[in-house]
Amino acid sequence: MTTAVPPALVAVMGPVESRLREVLDAETRRWATVDADLVAPLEALARFVLAGGKRLRPAFCHWAFVGAGGAPDDPAVIDTGAAFELLHAFALVHDDVMDGSDTRRGERTVHVEFDAAHAGATWRGESRRFGEGVAILIGDLAEVFADRLMTGAPPAAFSIWNELKIELNVGQYLDVLGTARGGTDLATARRIARYKSGKYTIERPLHVGAALAGRLDELSDPLSAYGAPLGEAFQLRDDVLGTFGDAARTGKPVGDDLREGKPTPLLAIARERATGPDAALLDRVGRPDLGADEIAAIQAQFTASGARAEIEATIAALTDEAVAALDAAPLGPGAIDALRDLATYVASRDM
Repeated sequence: MTTAVPPALVAVMGPVESRLREVLDAETRRWATVDADLVAPLEALARFVLAGGKRLRPAFCHWAFVGAGGAPDDPAVIDTGAAFELLHAFALVHDDVMDGSDTRRGERTVHVEFDAAHAGATWRGESRRFGEGVAILIGDLAEVFADRLMTGAPPAAFSIWNELKIELNVGQYLDVLGTARGGTDLATARRIARYKSGKYTIERPLHVGAALAGRLDELSDPLSAYGAPLGEAFQLRDDVLGTFGDAARTGKPVGDDLREGKPTPLLAIARERATGPDAALLDRVGRPDLGADEIAAIQAQFTASGARAEIEATIAALTDEAVAALDAAPLGPGAIDALRDLATYVASRDM
């Protein structure tokens, strides 16, 4: 079953995407006058940013801002939403390089695209290194464009913006380290989920929205009571989709997280419970040559061990905790309803 996109999300998409297109079109025109070769990376960034994405981070920022008394069409919150999408592009493009991923949203990843361009042109050097180098630069450009959109933000909002970028990098390092080590306990796996994705997807965008409206001091704790558990639920749902999702919906091959050896709570629970042949099977996680039969066997083991059911129960409990916290949040009723709908979507989405 396809999860319906809630109106609270749809309402934010249009203005943010229009602003993104405006910014990226202007940058492409600007740099094309300097050197025509600069068009390719900027167009690649524009395709990546505009061709897909759920726009969750702008939505959480928007509804915290509106709930704190801000106007829905305030250019400041639209610029901030666009900044969040560019920062997300930075993170994803770099993440694909680190993970060696071939596809994202059903299309070639940026580094694979430029690897192929290098090979097709028979240029000097190694195509893979060229593709990865260009992708890193495109990700860096996305981050700079994001920062530029935030330069007019109030000091409190810009401070939170910088903190969330630090948290994102810290979480990514822990993810890379956990993948390399090949074994992560449940507590560490949940910490990675929280910092790698949960905080910067939900809790920090909420804080930035409140700061834009000048009410961060008052709303920081109530928004964290909602955003922290929901952010973890978001990443746990990502983990389930990475192992059991429909590739046509997620845009990535099913089992990629297993081939990469991602240190997820799902894997940590299954490993704690596995013995004998089951443990030997899970020791294969992290092998890039995992076949379809092995992926299916690991999926079956996650289900039989109760690991998947435990993660689903945790997602439900975290979501209930987040929604309950809204009862004490001093936000406008329209924003409360929107955040409640977004919580349901985050917990049950299939992409």
